[in-house]
This record gives sequence, C-alpha cells and structure tokens, in this order.
Amino acid sequence: MFLKGKIRDEAIHLGLKSLQVPRSEVKIEVLQEESNGFVGLGRRQAVVKLKRKPTKSNSTILPLGQQDSTDPNLNGKAWVKNNQIFVRDSNSHYSTVSIGTGIQLMKNQQVVKDNSTIISEKDQLQVKIEENSLEQETNWKITLDQDKVEAVLEVEPGYLMKRKVKDVEPAEHISLTLEETQEVHNTLTYEQVVGKLKDLHVTYGIVHGEIINALQTTTKGKYVIAKGKQVEQGNHGWLEIKVDIDTRNGLVEDESGRVDFRETTFIPTVEKGRIIAHVHPPTTEKPGITVTNEPIAPKRTFPIQLLLGRGVVEVDGKLVATESGRPSIEQRGQRIKAEIIPKIIHHGNVDLTSGNIRFNGDVEIVGAVNDHMYVEAGGDIYVHKSIKQATVNTSHSIVARGNVVGAKLAAGKNNIFIAELGHLLGILQEQLEKMVNMIKQINEGSYTQDLSIYGLQPIISLLLEKKFKSFLPLARKYQAVVAKGEKYLGHENWSFISVSLNQIFLSLSNQVVTMEKLTALADKMNQLHQLSQLPMEPHSYITISDVSNSVLYCSGDIHIIGHGSVQTKIHAGGELKVAGMVRGGEVYGRLGVNVNEVGSESGAKTVISVPHDQKIIIGEAWEGTVLKIGNVQHTLKSNQFQIKAHLNENDRLVLH
Repeated sequence: MFLKGKIRDEAIHLGLKSLQVPRSEVKIEVLQEESNGFVGLGRRQAVVKLKRKPTKSNSTILPLGQQDSTDPNLNGKAWVKNNQIFVRDSNSHYSTVSIGTGIQLMKNQQVVKDNSTIISEKDQLQVKIEENSLEQETNWKITLDQDKVEAVLEVEPGYLMKRKVKDVEPAEHISLTLEETQEVHNTLTYEQVVGKLKDLHVTYGIVHGEIINALQTTTKGKYVIAKGKQVEQGNHGWLEIKVDIDTRNGLVEDESGRVDFRETTFIPTVEKGRIIAHVHPPTTEKPGITVTNEPIAPKRTFPIQLLLGRGVVEVDGKLVATESGRPSIEQRGQRIKAEIIPKIIHHGNVDLTSGNIRFNGDVEIVGAVNDHMYVEAGGDIYVHKSIKQATVNTSHSIVARGNVVGAKLAAGKNNIFIAELGHLLGILQEQLEKMVNMIKQINEGSYTQDLSIYGLQPIISLLLEKKFKSFLPLARKYQAVVAKGEKYLGHENWSFISVSLNQIFLSLSNQVVTMEKLTALADKMNQLHQLSQLPMEPHSYITISDVSNSVLYCSGDIHIIGHGSVQTKIHAGGELKVAGMVRGGEVYGRLGVNVNEVGSESGAKTVISVPHDQKIIIGEAWEGTVLKIGNVQHTLKSNQFQIKAHLNENDRLVLH
C-alpha cells in the first residue's frame, strides 16, 4: 500500500489506520521524504509503502488426548483439520493414512517411508511440508522505443505460493494432500525503477504517477513512465490549384453500351489573367526531445520546384495565365511544371497532302490519320475517325473515335523515356558507388602520388576493364535514350549526366578526373533515379473503340470500349480495361487487367499479364489462354467463366 502525507509520520499513521494493524506487523519503506521547498515553492509530500509482515507457520504435532470430540461415530476414524491429524481408536480396527507428494509424516519421531501407514491415538504424529511456501520474483524491464520518445515499464508481478495440508473429514482411511494458495506479491520498488532509469540516462518527462501505478499493480501490464516530446513535422511546399485542369476521359458508354460521340471530351480552358494556382511554402518544423534529453531533428522540408512553361508567370506566390488556353500542371514529387497548352484543329485527314503533324500542344484531327503518317503532340490528341498504319505519340492522352488498325500509339511519351532512363541510372549509380569505394581503398595505398598527378583516369580504365565490364555499354545506351527523348524530358540533369558520362568514361579527354567529380556524379544519378520512381500526376490515358494488329503503350490507363482488340500488343502503366474481347496478342496492365472475353475458338495465342500483386479479371476465357502473374504462368486447359486470377500467400496462381 502506498500512502502520502505532509510528513512521513502522518503517511505512516494513515497507512496503519487503513490496514487496521499495529506498527509491529508491517514493513515500512520510505519512498520519498517530505520537502518544504523554497518559500512554499516545490513542496513535496512524503511517500511511504506499507506491507504486512508474513506470518510464520509451525510444524504440526498432534497433542495426544487433545481431541475435543467425544462423538462415538468417530471411533476407528482419523481426520485432518488446520494441519493437524486427529485419530480415534476402535476395538475392531485401526485407521490408516496415505501420504501425498510434498508431505512428510513423522510417526513417533520416525519418518514414514511407505506411502501409507496405520495410526492410533498412542502415536505421536507430526506433519511436515517439504516447501511451506514458494516465492516467484516480480519480472520487470524498462525499454525505450526506437526514437527514444517513450520509456515503457513492463511489469509481471510475482506471487507467494503457500501450502498446507488439506482438511479431511473423518474416515477410516484418509489421504494427506496439499492445498495451495497463491498471493500476488509485487516486489518491485521505487528505487529499482529510478535506478534503472538512471542507468538508461532517462531524465526528461518522467511520469511519477505511472511508476506508482506499476508498483501497486497486481496484474501484468505496461506503463509509460517517461514521455519525450514528439517532433512537430512540417509540410513540404505544395501547390493549391484554383482551376479545373482535368480533361474528361473521352469516349464513354451509356447504359445500353453505346458510345455517344456527341458527348466525348470536356477540355478545361482559362482566360488571360486568370489565377491558376497558389504556391504554398513549406511549413516550419519543430524539433522534439527524447527521454534522454536529446534533441530530435525533424525531417527536412522542401519547397516546390517550379518549371514555368508557355503562358504562365508567378506573381506574389500565384501562378497567373498570360494567355488563354488549356491549363496543364504536371507534378512528379516536388517538381511541378505549369503551362498553358495551345491547340490546333486540323480539318480533314492527315495524309500526304497535309503532311505529318508535330505540335507542342493539343491536337484535334477532324478526319482520319492515314497510312505511314505521323502525329506528335505535347498535349492531348483527339482523332474523330480512324488511325491506320500510322504513328501517334503524345506526352498526355489519346482519344480515337474510329478503328485503330496496324498503328503505333504511345501516350505519356515522357514517362516512357523517364522510366527507361531511371532503370539505367539505377544500375549505373550502383556500379559507380562500388567503383568509388574501390578507388578510395586504392587511394589509401601506395598509388596516392600517381593519382594526384594523373588523376583517376588510369585506375578507372582498369576497373572498367576488369570489374565493371557492363558499365560502358549501359552508359552508351543511356546517352542514346537521352538523345532520342531529350525534348520530352524537361530536366537538364538528364543531359548533364549524359555529358558527364561521356567526359569521364567514354571519350579520350585529357581532363583530370577527381574523386569529387565522381561523387557529385553519383549523387546526381541517385537524385534522378529517385525522381524517376515517383508517379507522374495527372496520369496519361488512351481511350479507343477498337484496335487490331497494332501496338499501344500508355503510362496510365488504357480503355477499349468497343468490340475489343485483335492481335495487338498492349502495355498499360495503369489499368487495362476491355469492354469487348481480346483475341491474340499480348496485353499487360500494371494495375490489373479487366476483360470481358479472352481468346478464340481457333486457338489464337493470347497472353494476359500483370505484376505479382495485381489481379486478372475475365468474364469468359477460351481454352489456351495464357495468364501470367509476376513470374507465374498458367495456360487454361478448358473454357472458363468469371475468372479472378491472383497469387496466394504461397505464390500459387488462384483462378477464383
């Protein structure tokens, strides 16, 4: 029991009064002495702990002739009461007793070695218990969380196990057995807890009330006995968009499954002078404090990196349109590109008469795109009629009302290049890090003087030849991809890395290469690699009616809402959804595939693929359809309906 009082004697008096026992029967432990403080400030009460002293149990000796009962029904019987054996003799027979585990019976000062014996009033009997009591210590520990913001005391109170001989009713034969009672015995002390906190250097935010609760508990539990101060994390800078920037996904089916070509696309526009967005700076973060009184540094916050394109300026933290058109805001992490997208409308077909169309904005083609023609746009492409034997590329989205036959369509072209360059950079950066570490080891040896004169070029050449044979081919491939997609990338560091790779590794330059240059190049590689892993917002999409013998690529969703796809290769960086059928070809959806019908009666090979953590949903699948989820492939042996294919926890393909 824990008591508080203005002075120690007052706390003790309150405890004795509550327990209703004399002072001689309790153990008193002073946890905290009283303190008057300074002019009344910082005054502390006395805290004491009172605990009853355990009572001593004595071995039991039967006092002969002391049985208090003269009931004739007890003749020839024995019984046990309060750890004593009582016996009443009979002229016809003797009483017997069996001795249980943990009990020793002394008969006439001799230990009874048998499991049972005959007893009488003349015997001097003494019962001894091998272990009168058994005490289990209290288990406890104090742990700090990973950030050292909390100290947690875990307590599992011990117990005191007391044993006595079980009372037995009068009988001709009795058995001596033990009866156990368990009493919770929390032996944890205030000094132990405070001492452990001192060992752990815990000085900040100690919660004394929770320590007292832990000392008083009779059940297993956890107590937060010290609390630090959590970091108040700030926020990165962000852009609050004030206008509609989303082009509504083109062709849409009505309730009957028909496409209403009169309601196809909503294109948002703004007028000159309109505020497009507000730029918000990062908010200030506040450091925290650990329970060991150490500061916790918050994560660094960053402002947004604005890349203002055509038709947009920043005025007092606001993005303002300087010309009319469709607002476009693309975000990848903290990097944001904002511009006003112009639009051209081409009346008629794209053919030899009109020539190819290349425009850094939105393109609307009222006619068709004919054989061997090329359409490239920096914005959205909308084609009213068919696309046949042609190539259509855009950084944004493609919508086609007519059939797509023998064509190549790519939406999110910039993401195609960024994904490929990011993959190459990941490999190059890893190899360059290893190369730098090897050079550092060599630099510590006997080559230091040579390296200071000739630079790192000789050792780099040796490492490329012996250890990193794939580095140069990867660097050349990186250069080729940058050259091909430079106008789509929009970030000068892609080209900077290409130039650096050429100067350091690919050319016969006389420029001295230093460790600082290699480290800086590795850092830029890592930054761009991380950037390439971030999703682009908003996503590109392709929406068409029908497609055959073509190639479709989109960094976002692909929706085919008409009859479907025939012998076409499709790659969707988002979801692939086909309202009709897929006959032949290979299709892939990074965020899943949902198809109404797959395969054909003629057995044209059709492959449906998704990553290991995605699903394939099919209404009807013909025999021979190949389902591929991650690295697991399955070929259907018969026609099946309502398939929901995925991998289970054992990486086995499940169809339902």
